[in-house]
Amino acid sequence: MARRIATVIAEGGSLFELGAAVEVFGIDRSDLTSDWYQFRLCGAGPRPVRTETGITVDTPFGLEALEWADTIVVLPTARRDVPEDYLTALRTAHQRGTRLISICTGAFVLAAAGLLDDRRATTHWAMADELAARYPLIEVDPNVLYVDHGDIATSAGAAAGIDLCLHIVRLDHGAEVANLIARRLVVPPHREGGQAQYIEYPMVSADDADVRLDEALDWARENLSDPITVEQLAHRAAMSPRTLARRFRDATGTTPHQWLIIERVRLAQRLLETTDRSIDWIANDAGFGTTTNMRQHFQRMLTTSPGRYRATFRQNHAA
Repeated sequence: MARRIATVIAEGGSLFELGAAVEVFGIDRSDLTSDWYQFRLCGAGPRPVRTETGITVDTPFGLEALEWADTIVVLPTARRDVPEDYLTALRTAHQRGTRLISICTGAFVLAAAGLLDDRRATTHWAMADELAARYPLIEVDPNVLYVDHGDIATSAGAAAGIDLCLHIVRLDHGAEVANLIARRLVVPPHREGGQAQYIEYPMVSADDADVRLDEALDWARENLSDPITVEQLAHRAAMSPRTLARRFRDATGTTPHQWLIIERVRLAQRLLETTDRSIDWIANDAGFGTTTNMRQHFQRMLTTSPGRYRATFRQNHAA
């Protein structure tokens, strides 16, 4: 059965975060999976909703649609006086077992509803101190892209909302579907580190060096089971290791070594989801060499073990 997602925009809402939610959840992706989300856009308060930039959004549904949803996306609003019926609807939905996720300063809406008390949460780094001051029962962490408790998840600045949305897709539909959507959005499927505002991902010009780098990365993806050195990548890209490191950072936002680890984790995720091979076999085929090495990287990047990851996604797919 397709999961049902309602995204709520209130007066003073942000179009960017709305676009992120619609782009990830609201576009038909039935070519990737047969049980893609059903999606409804809801307005909190008078409709059409007037956004913070003055543009109005004609929402087809009101708060009544939250009773239909099993996931609710809470968007930022520039207004401090969040409508009480909206807060009540969120509390009721949470009591019903509905999953709630906020993008950027949408965390303030969840906080106003009292749903983040005694929990760790995040929001845009520039608003983290205000969130902590206004709601002292919340453990505000300004150094992460998102925090997921299972029933409630919060994300950092605007671009981190895409990270959280892709994380939700990964939980619901598996890593391969999430990776394909990320590719269509031209964003990384998974980013490490702190908030997105600190990380630059410049667009790369299509000159000869970039073409050679792309070819080197394609070669590496096809040979992840083998030991791959920075020197080999540099040779494939016809660059010196120092030039490779500089262009790699410009193109991917990370180092060659870290990029290889991320690609190996992604490959291991796909193999854990789609094959019955042993974890030892997958560790070797993904280029980790040992199961211990793969476990360490899974714990660091995904905060879980390969075994638990496999069990979780098998259960999700069986459901």
